[in-house]
Amino acid sequence: MGYLNKERILVIGACGQIGVELTLALRKIYGEGNVVASDLRDEHELLKGTGPYVSLDVMNKEMLHVLVIRHNITQVYHLAAILSATGEKNPGLAWHINMQSLLHVLDVAKEESLHKVYWPSSIAVFGPGSPKQHAPQHTIIEPTTVYGISKMAGERWLEYYHKRYGVDVRSVRYPGLISYKSAPGGGTTDYAVEIFHEALEEKRYTCFLSEDTHLPMMYMPDAIRATIELMEAPAEKITVRSAYNISAMSFSPGEISEAIRKHIPDLEVDYIPDYRQEISDTWPQTVDDSQARADWGWKPQYDLQRMTADMLVNLRPGFQLSGSGAA
Repeated sequence: MGYLNKERILVIGACGQIGVELTLALRKIYGEGNVVASDLRDEHELLKGTGPYVSLDVMNKEMLHVLVIRHNITQVYHLAAILSATGEKNPGLAWHINMQSLLHVLDVAKEESLHKVYWPSSIAVFGPGSPKQHAPQHTIIEPTTVYGISKMAGERWLEYYHKRYGVDVRSVRYPGLISYKSAPGGGTTDYAVEIFHEALEEKRYTCFLSEDTHLPMMYMPDAIRATIELMEAPAEKITVRSAYNISAMSFSPGEISEAIRKHIPDLEVDYIPDYRQEISDTWPQTVDDSQARADWGWKPQYDLQRMTADMLVNLRPGFQLSGSGAA
């Protein structure tokens, strides 16, 4: 634990869907005072009172640099980004923010000899030419969204800074993420969070993807664990310096609706695909994560049934689950 206590971690984008839960998890491991949360937004309710919080615009490199020095930061988790669906509304802004912020973090990491940098990639790097089933770690990457293009370029920058300057960079390609603690941030898989809220409140949901659109998905506890396990793995075990494929489950809106109906039988779902359907059609339905499993022992814990039961109970404490779905 001595080594852990010497680490001072900065989480950029700490109030986002991943950031809130990752910050809380890191504070449990490294100590509340050793994990500095930062965002442009006001502090998230769940973070209040759990450790230091600073307002940071990562687009201001000087502000970032001063913060890293002032707080003796040794590791950065850079989560701030404009996501796939939101990015399509303003491609130039999404490219500028997603790319420039990463370069600022990598430059400061190089200049201050930081121990490690984490930056998330996404299944959005894949495109229509990528295999639909078990998309490999190394395959054709032809993203069609500005978000995917920025993630593809970001992966190359990670490799570059590792090879040229020795920066210890690490990344995973997140699938769609599902969480009950924080709201999704404008991604193409947000339906898988929205449907739970609407099922409990209205027992009706209008889905923006078609009923049979299969996409890789992951429950947030698995995503947080994967992130931390990757970051805590010995450097010599990391063979991928772009971003690792990680996988947990794959399902469609129709399948998640059925999983919820086991507990809320009268849920009604309408399907009215919008522009996000075109985005999802370019992504694989499943990905091959054998490299992550081999290198640092990645293994998911949640499948669709277990996640569904956990989501419903946590969104409405006291909710009575039906049958054996609570497993």
